[in-house]
Amino acid sequence: MKVTIIKSFLIIISSIFYVIVGIKHFIEPEYFLSIVPPYLPYHLELVYISGLFEILFGLLILFPKYRYYGAIGVILLLVAVFPANIYLAQSKEAQEALGATQEIATWRLPIQGVLIWIAYYIRR
Repeated sequence: MKVTIIKSFLIIISSIFYVIVGIKHFIEPEYFLSIVPPYLPYHLELVYISGLFEILFGLLILFPKYRYYGAIGVILLLVAVFPANIYLAQSKEAQEALGATQEIATWRLPIQGVLIWIAYYIRR
């Protein structure tokens, strides 16, 4: 199957994005800690686990043999972290911690859908 230029671009950009954000989970965990909903346990562990999976799935999508699994992993991860985005949209405290406005925090919600669509598109 031939990979289009657009699809190749999305694969590379997605991989770079997820790997960089995943690494940031380890370098600046406090950034992500501020948006973990208070009702979830093990905040720091969740930040590290999600960062690890972002790096792993970001790398997997680069390789055609593993792209499907990496893309499905990204989709599942985006669904799993969606409560953090909802919490950010609802919490002034979380918004202040990230330096985000209510508008920016709210726009992050549909962007998750776009990211899920991209992962679905590049899965093959």
